[in-house]
Amino acid sequence: MSCLSWGSFIFSAVAAIEGSEIVITMLPNSSVVESVYLGDSGFAAYGVKGKLFIDCSTIDPSTSKKVAAALEALDSAFLDAPVSGGIMGAQAGTLCFMVGGREDVLSRAHPVFECMGKKIIHAGGHGSGQLAKICNNLMAGILMAGTAEALALGAKNGLSPKVLSEVMVGSSGGNFMVEKWNPWPNLMPGVPASNNYHGGFHVTLMLKDLGLAIDCAQHSGAAVPLGAAARNLFALHGSLQEGNELLDISSIQKLYFANIDNYKEW
Repeated sequence: MSCLSWGSFIFSAVAAIEGSEIVITMLPNSSVVESVYLGDSGFAAYGVKGKLFIDCSTIDPSTSKKVAAALEALDSAFLDAPVSGGIMGAQAGTLCFMVGGREDVLSRAHPVFECMGKKIIHAGGHGSGQLAKICNNLMAGILMAGTAEALALGAKNGLSPKVLSEVMVGSSGGNFMVEKWNPWPNLMPGVPASNNYHGGFHVTLMLKDLGLAIDCAQHSGAAVPLGAAARNLFALHGSLQEGNELLDISSIQKLYFANIDNYKEW
């Protein structure tokens, strides 16, 4: 794909949907989604009547609403359906879909979602799926940064990260990150932290999603001080060493290693 121009990509995408009743997209940001759907050579410029489009990207809700309105005016259907669960969830078919759109359209799409995930939640009208995902990832970013910070504090004071993780899992500090996506290196099998932080959910994507949360907060007058702090921490981590931005978000644990003596011995 790298050898094709962006325009060629659009035409290839349009060609790919010919003869398809249901089309699923997952794209990196709002501007790309708008181009693919509504650009001069996008889906809406071609025959889309009767098709169902499901966009699993994580973008701002206003773009999803704009795309939905344009497609519905062309007698096609649209759902915004961002996912949670990461690469591991995709491989296991256990993703969670947060869906925005009409209930009757969701009923039509349900069998497709069931092939990929274990939980399909109707969040509300168009854009609601995106808002739910943004709030979820705001929490995920805060939890990952907080988990890494707590593990580093314990290790700095001589406490085994494994023991501390067991304590948190069994008490009020328990959360998805310490239980399922532990950021300490080689402590939990099958997670990015046991693969030099490769795979998983890139720091750049978390920065994008935390930025979306901050944008939503500014538009609505909501306060997100912890979200802003988490975004600053991920931005700092991503900038400290080339390549950090393409590591999994659990690699934020590395931000604290300079303050831990002989952390590799753990």
